[in-house]
Amino acid sequence: MNGRRVDVPADADAPLLYVLRNDLDLKSPRFGCGEGVCGACTILLDGRPATSCDLPVWAAAGHEILTVEGLGDEVRPHAIQRAILDEQAAQCGYCLTGVLLHGAALLAARPRPTRAEIREALDAVLCRCGAHDRMVRAIERAAGVSSVPS
Repeated sequence: MNGRRVDVPADADAPLLYVLRNDLDLKSPRFGCGEGVCGACTILLDGRPATSCDLPVWAAAGHEILTVEGLGDEVRPHAIQRAILDEQAAQCGYCLTGVLLHGAALLAARPRPTRAEIREALDAVLCRCGAHDRMVRAIERAAGVSSVPS
């Protein structure tokens, strides 16, 4: 979990989201829809985006899990975190976990993605604020493919 081994006494069928928030006090994954379709509960499981609200603890055991808390911090933010701030791409912030982690996974797999690839990666995240264009620009900025000055 975020680079360290954790053992949590939890029911094997409990949703990972509940363990992350209630037992490990990680607040970036949020409950949204409870069905794995909105992206608010996104984590990276072995480097790939996964929804934690519908992922039982047993399915995550032994895998590398990354949350926003492990992505970067105030001293050394991940490029996508810095770009989200620079682009003022967060409004309410509820979907931001999904945006950050889907974006980080995309940049790890494709360091210089196209705008179409960015939009496809963010398709799994439901944002109702209307900040989607700024989020796309932020990922372009983080990748260094934006015409926006950094």
